[in-house]
Amino acid sequence: MTNQKLSIDSLPDLLTVREVAEVLRVSPLTIKRWGKRGKLPAIRINSRGDRRYKKEAVLWLLGIQTKGE
Repeated sequence: MTNQKLSIDSLPDLLTVREVAEVLRVSPLTIKRWGKRGKLPAIRINSRGDRRYKKEAVLWLLGIQTKGE
């Protein structure tokens, strides 16, 4: 990621470990641990099993409800 700050409005629907860590201001390892504990469920994509996280789940952790919920 570049040095620009992520804004909530510009976040994609699925975020990488690094993007989530940057938004929540924790380390990528913490994000992976939270996934294992069920605090932040991950979606596995491609044959490598890369993790992606739903924007709604990240916003929920921040205490922000999305419109329509």
